[in-house]
Amino acid sequence: MAFPRAQARGWVKAAKLAQRRRPAEDTGGPQSPAPGSQRAALYVHWPYCEKRCSYCNFNKYIPRGVDEAALRRCLVTEAQTLLRLSGVRRVESVFFGGGTPSLASPQTVAAVLEAVAQAAHLPADSEVTLEANPTSASGSRLAAFGAAGVNRLSIGLQSLDDTELQLLGRTHSASDALQTLAEAQRLFPGRVSVDLMLGLPAQQVGPWLRRLQDLLRCCDDHVSLYQLSLERGTALFTQVQQGALPAPDPELAAEMYQEGRAVLREAGFRQYEVSNFARNGALSTHNWTYWQCGQYLGVGPGAHGRFIPQGAGGHTREARIQTLEPDNWMKEVMLFGHGTRRRIPLSELELLEEVLAMGLRTDVGITHQHWQQFEPQLTLWDLFGASKEVKWLQEQGLLLLDHRGLRCSWEGLAVLDSLLLSLLSRLEEAWQQKTPSSVSRG
Repeated sequence: MAFPRAQARGWVKAAKLAQRRRPAEDTGGPQSPAPGSQRAALYVHWPYCEKRCSYCNFNKYIPRGVDEAALRRCLVTEAQTLLRLSGVRRVESVFFGGGTPSLASPQTVAAVLEAVAQAAHLPADSEVTLEANPTSASGSRLAAFGAAGVNRLSIGLQSLDDTELQLLGRTHSASDALQTLAEAQRLFPGRVSVDLMLGLPAQQVGPWLRRLQDLLRCCDDHVSLYQLSLERGTALFTQVQQGALPAPDPELAAEMYQEGRAVLREAGFRQYEVSNFARNGALSTHNWTYWQCGQYLGVGPGAHGRFIPQGAGGHTREARIQTLEPDNWMKEVMLFGHGTRRRIPLSELELLEEVLAMGLRTDVGITHQHWQQFEPQLTLWDLFGASKEVKWLQEQGLLLLDHRGLRCSWEGLAVLDSLLLSLLSRLEEAWQQKTPSSVSRG
């Protein structure tokens, strides 16, 4: 696919500015931490792909004559507008997702980062991640993204088996994947994540585990394991429905997950979230914001965000969804400065439900201090200390409630969805009563 070529002089200037990240604010001692409501992560959605993978129902499009310069201007404009509306003064991380953002020009990445750095404080060491597919991520292209300000890569390997890659509709081979991984690690040592899928039709535990072990011999310090979800409207869903492919076996997928996480633990990886594993401290700080229910701004077609529109006089956190279709989104950005299609105010209970559901996805869980930032009156002890269901889950070795807070055990993380049913029900019941129960805090 051919995008208009970047003006070299302008791109180099933008890249240098993005790398500097307002150095005047980074010198002269530590910064005063911005209040939580003035901090946020930033997600930027690039909506285009070379082709649609057989399993994917994300908001993505096959480009036909895309005017990247116009799209770039709209991404910059919307980032500036949302930073102003949110009142966010410090951006903790930036994540370019998609779609396939490695199809964008490095100039676009540099321009967005510079706009963010001009509108808010973007620390020099903030995490800037780019999702990349092997067929659109040559060594020279990855180096150009590094010069534009990217310092972390997330590579969609998905499999190291060529037959599985064809089934998934991927455009790369296992050899392409390994070559891209090697180039990425050379350019971004210690800051390369890889995705691996499990639970595919006809996939078997033994061969999948061997490929995981092969990957561990050459990967960096971050691995994400994702179970295939058959989504209505995708080619893979249709093939399974019509009997052309066997339906994925959920029991085999569960076994792959359990065996895979054990292999990763043996290799020195910490399972810091249900699907994410890191060693040497290489956690994704951007995704950690999601799991800690921090604010994040969503820029680009179909992007999602969660923030309080303080700059517009708001006091309630909103879930925001941008217009899906790129051309319509661009028209709205040019007219209004942003393409927000839906604004959904979150009630106090809805926010606490998110804190509970997202926090328990991590190995840290929800500390008492973290919970009190969102609900200073109804404590975790009040909610769950006298719950028979919670006591039973503790006795089964699935859940812990102690002086640190509420969290899943190693075994509990694997069955989190079933635990959440009881916990969310208890939260709703207590919220309706709004009368904290008197329980021991020992």
